[in-house]
Amino acid sequence: MYRSVIRPILFALHIERAHRTVVWLLRLAGWLPGGLWLLSRCFAVRHPALGREVFGLHFDNPVGMAAGVDRSGEAIAGWGAAGFGFVEVGTLTPRPQPGNPRPRIYRLPKDDAMIHRTGLPNRGLEVAIRHLRRPRKGMVVGCNIGRNTSTLPENGPSDYLKLFRNLYQYADYFTVHICCDNPVEQEPSLEEVRKEILRILDPLFDFRRGQNQYRPIMLKVSPDMSDETVDVVTDILIETPLDGIVATDGTLGRDGLKTSRAAVGKAGSGRLSGAPLTRRAVEIVRRIHTRSGGNYPIIGVGGVMSADDARAMFAAGADLVQVCTGLVYEGPRLVRDICRALIADAEAAANPAAPEVAENTTVAETPDTPASEN
Repeated sequence: MYRSVIRPILFALHIERAHRTVVWLLRLAGWLPGGLWLLSRCFAVRHPALGREVFGLHFDNPVGMAAGVDRSGEAIAGWGAAGFGFVEVGTLTPRPQPGNPRPRIYRLPKDDAMIHRTGLPNRGLEVAIRHLRRPRKGMVVGCNIGRNTSTLPENGPSDYLKLFRNLYQYADYFTVHICCDNPVEQEPSLEEVRKEILRILDPLFDFRRGQNQYRPIMLKVSPDMSDETVDVVTDILIETPLDGIVATDGTLGRDGLKTSRAAVGKAGSGRLSGAPLTRRAVEIVRRIHTRSGGNYPIIGVGGVMSADDARAMFAAGADLVQVCTGLVYEGPRLVRDICRALIADAEAAANPAAPEVAENTTVAETPDTPASEN
């Protein structure tokens, strides 16, 4: 029903208007008596085989909402009721910022992809804290943090530290966002990459040492990094108190698209997300997993468009996965399909002679509702 009815309606709207509509509907479900219960009955899959323990946190299932969808944490309870095991809020910046001028997000339906150059629009630290204070009934919430566009690069670490300090009691984990929407003329040297990352991370490590509670710190990497740069980042993971890697963000590349060059050119610059990213994202997850000896958590994100894509991420070494663009094209059935596939895999592994079925879940067979558009 999503592909035949709901998606055409959403695709008739401007993509950011569709996104705001979906977030508002999820918030509405939280306001209405029984709304979250009904949403959960329709879409959430519950099963012991889905539970995961990662960096000291329990996840009811390993499928999360990627950063960039719920930028200020407005609909956390709604995402949980819709079947997500966790949600990553942001990217947050200390001060509110509108982002780049619109239009700034474009769908590429022939490629199951999007091009976006949002410029990290969000309502800032204070609004995020207001939302994060609300009860979330065991839902794991990460905060993706970055610097304001108006902040000079040399002052960037102070933005990250301000967010980290003020959000520390409200977030379950943090993701440091070092990627950006704008291309650079050439990749910096490996030593420059290392120094810049440590300039951001070291103050966070120092602050955390003085706290009674431990908050895991993840680092989000770009698929456009060379293999050598990925290795440098992995070495930082091994050598410092960094807890894990989120791999990956969108790509600046445009190779292998089915969409015409004219249409891609009209969309202009920005990061490409969706199906064209799947292969490279899995490669990076595998490379990090291999180099780190499988001893550190990895959240696989980028091109997870189906249950098989999620399986590939887990096979490459991911402990958790996140989805974003896949929801635009597949709707909430994507999360349900991934969870059911994982249940079937677990049952098949426990009893190889039995047929692969996953029918004993608590999800109702009802029509899909739209997913977020960003």
